[in-house]
Amino acid sequence: MRALVLDQKSSFGISISEVNLPALAPGEVRVKVKSAALNHRDEWCRQGKYPGIKDGIILGSDGAGIVEEIGEGVDEDWLGRAVIINPAHFWGDDQAVQSGDFQILGMPSNGTLAEYIHIEASRLVDKPSHMSFEEAAALPLAGVTAYRALFYHGNITAGKKVLISGFGGGVAQFACQFALAVGADVYVTSSSAAKLEKAVDLGAKGGFNYRAENWVEEALVRSDGFDIIIDSAMGAGVNDLLKLLSPAGKLIFYGATLGNPEAIDARRIFWNQLTLQGTTMGSDIDFSNMIDFVSLHHIIPIIDQVTDLNGAEEAFLKMNKGEQMGKLVLNLD
Repeated sequence: MRALVLDQKSSFGISISEVNLPALAPGEVRVKVKSAALNHRDEWCRQGKYPGIKDGIILGSDGAGIVEEIGEGVDEDWLGRAVIINPAHFWGDDQAVQSGDFQILGMPSNGTLAEYIHIEASRLVDKPSHMSFEEAAALPLAGVTAYRALFYHGNITAGKKVLISGFGGGVAQFACQFALAVGADVYVTSSSAAKLEKAVDLGAKGGFNYRAENWVEEALVRSDGFDIIIDSAMGAGVNDLLKLLSPAGKLIFYGATLGNPEAIDARRIFWNQLTLQGTTMGSDIDFSNMIDFVSLHHIIPIIDQVTDLNGAEEAFLKMNKGEQMGKLVLNLD
């Protein structure tokens, strides 16, 4: 079968290769991958910046397809079903935090950017009926990350004021859609006027260009402070975000693409009773709740581009430059 594998010997860091999968193990199924989506972790693997990377591993954490074959011990009812793959492995029994064995599909284990995948049946859920395979493939990793940030950590409810930074990326996109679905007052940041306009079209009350000199002051005037901020950048900008939190507010971050802050305004944190909460991916409970939520509210992922394996390099370059508005999807059918 054709698959997109990590190949650090190639000039681009990935290559399309013919790969033979082993026989199905007990508890596994063979899924014909219809569509898969890219995430930033795939790009970090391509650049050699992800821990434990290994050449020849099939990349990709997001995928949707049809179960074509089952292994020993798997219920025959799975045969022929349209499914989404849960990319979280070995979360463990503690809902509060992942276990030390936690892994994400696509590195170090073979992922979804291939014509087929062998995966434990426990990692499958039925594809929401209102979504196409392309839309369903865009959902898993970013969707569960956004859901856990907002609902498990943020306890979001109608009327809360939420700021989502970096609108345009997958997690930020879903965080915006989920927050709007529960009736929150949503604002976003981006350096792109087009992305800010898209957020407003979706229902956001406003957006701020974080490259503008006075954006923090403008955001305070327009919002009077936020109950929840969802961020993936951290870095030096974290103190600006702390200024924007209302008393008892929460800054929930799922990444640190700008690195660690050199200094942090500890006095503001303790005096205003603020919470800085890290989060990553989500448990099986989070994933199941997220699927129920998007089905109930008929949420449709925003897709920037659909291509095939031959267009993978172009899609990676687009993500590297931050030009996408929504998810980048590859059809593998």
